Amino acid sequence: MTLKIENITKRFGEKIAVEALSMQVEPGQILGLIGQNGAGKTTTFRMILKFISADTGSISWNGGPITQEVKQKIGFLPEERGLYQKMTVEDQILYFAELHGMKRSDARIKLADWMKRLEVVGKPTDKVQTLSKGNAQKVQFIATLLHEPEFLILDEPFTGLDPVNTELLRNEIKRSRDNGAAVIFSNHNMSDVELLSDQLLMLKAGKTVLHGSVQAIRESYGRTRIYLESPVTDDEIKAIAGVRSVEKQSSGRLITISEAEIGRQIFQKVAENGYVQAFVQAPPSLDEIFRLEVATVDKEESHGGTL
Repeated sequence: MTLKIENITKRFGEKIAVEALSMQVEPGQILGLIGQNGAGKTTTFRMILKFISADTGSISWNGGPITQEVKQKIGFLPEERGLYQKMTVEDQILYFAELHGMKRSDARIKLADWMKRLEVVGKPTDKVQTLSKGNAQKVQFIATLLHEPEFLILDEPFTGLDPVNTELLRNEIKRSRDNGAAVIFSNHNMSDVELLSDQLLMLKAGKTVLHGSVQAIRESYGRTRIYLESPVTDDEIKAIAGVRSVEKQSSGRLITISEAEIGRQIFQKVAENGYVQAFVQAPPSLDEIFRLEVATVDKEESHGGTL
């Protein structure tokens, strides 16, 4: 079941929230949607779910409109969490499960399994208000995935979670992907985006500035970062034309170069003694690319377009 978005635009008065957005998410694929606050990510999610309507363009699921029947096959985790604090975990989960067409008996069995898998500290009979923030977030995540949706929309799913719990949720998202679900998620942590995404789309002031696989996007910026461990001095490295900066990183140094070819000269320099402790030449990280695109004023000079 494929989600297809074609040339959608949404305005709020004079402000363009999303402009001419097109993308496609296939079954068994995860798309990371990134951008600063106000870039248009949540607006895009709301248009997909028909909470608001696009001014122009179209959104389809498996070639047809997103009807109420289709919505039952969607799992949506909003950025603004919405659990009922005075209900028990079980009553709340069973309520949401029934909305998606599940039998209470089936949902009750699955709930026990999910709470164990996500290591929720608490019992199904506990009221939500007694749970810690992290455990309450896990419960909402369970409510989103319990009915085994064919399409997942996750708006900042890892907010406030420690690395261990983030990994638990990340594994469940991958499990859904591997079971054939199409997934879109937004996140401000580029490491999470890089670990999870098959495809990436970045919005800036509502416009698409990056779209493609994570590796293709990184490679498009050139292999201009070198991690080096060597006794060669900073001054010797800086003396090579095209070296922009040398910074200490971990037990080595991070060297930024103007173009990939400079890496060959650096390697030849550090290999003069016949032994190189560590030399890794790589494209910029997704975090570095994100910062670069955010800082770019002239959008015409960005690496926009589909890769």
